[in-house]
Amino acid sequence: MLTVNAYAATSATEPLVRTTIERRDVGPNDVLIEIRYAGICHSDIHTVRGDWGPQHYPLAPGHEIAGVVTEVGSEVTRHRVGDRVGVGCMVNSCRECEYCRRGEEQYCREGNVQTYGAVDRDGTITQGGYTTHVVVNEDFAVRIPDALSLDAAAPLLCAGITTYSPLRHWNAGPGKKVAVVGLGGLGHMAVKFAHALGAEVTVLSQSLKKREDGLRLGADDYRATSDPETFERLADSFDLIINTVSAGIDISAYLGLLKVDGALVNVGAPAEPLPVNVFSLLLKRRTFAGSAIGGIAETQEMLDFCGEHGIAPEIEVITADQINEAYERVLASDVRYRFVIDIATLN
Repeated sequence: MLTVNAYAATSATEPLVRTTIERRDVGPNDVLIEIRYAGICHSDIHTVRGDWGPQHYPLAPGHEIAGVVTEVGSEVTRHRVGDRVGVGCMVNSCRECEYCRRGEEQYCREGNVQTYGAVDRDGTITQGGYTTHVVVNEDFAVRIPDALSLDAAAPLLCAGITTYSPLRHWNAGPGKKVAVVGLGGLGHMAVKFAHALGAEVTVLSQSLKKREDGLRLGADDYRATSDPETFERLADSFDLIINTVSAGIDISAYLGLLKVDGALVNVGAPAEPLPVNVFSLLLKRRTFAGSAIGGIAETQEMLDFCGEHGIAPEIEVITADQINEAYERVLASDVRYRFVIDIATLN
């Protein structure tokens, strides 16, 4: 076992603290990754605070991991020592069900193994990227293109793939009108991707305070949802709406913005249910859907797409001692647009 430095939650109510955790020995199909950077996702906060159910503590969160391979198992073929790699929201799956076989491990019939707070196949509880090292099966580490810096690449492993996957699945591109609800960690990446894919992009935000940012990131239009006229003027306008917020919104009102056969896809994950008026769906053959990250192959595709098109998240790099402050700032929407922890500050 390898003992490594970490920043972890000890309960649902206490601040995260410096500690150590143990990593398994490198097996034949494993790689040991020295983590250089880890993004802070809203999911980290929900999880450690028990919003999505009870957790095992201590718990080191973090599923936006970028680093360098420092050791490989005897049977590893995908990676070599020195490779720049990333680890996202999952570190294992059954590998045998229909979804795993077609490269959609995120929808594994038995449930994929989440990067932290999950029971791995060997019965241990997984620990995430707020640590100096991680050991993962080679199949769940993806290559980071040289064109991407490691600090900027880290948020792509969740915020990036979470927005790229539904845009691809619902065929965002030339001739399509896409709306993005919320301009935060997820939303700003959705804008960048939709623009790069050739769609016409509108940001729907509570206010216009980030309008300049939205247009700079690639949006063609920016509307305030606090203005009731927004929903009247934009009725029946969009082919696709990506909802990135992790709070309750009036889903039926947003469904009214879709054209016939349009889809509203939720990628944000509020703790409370989102009620829907079924007539908002029936009368225009609209779809209300959800999407969860992407498979390993699609994650690699997304990273390569970012490398080729010069796409990277807007980040603020922090030290490990600033994590608790960063959590409060995330909850206050006081970040543009993703905190990234410099893991060297854990040493």
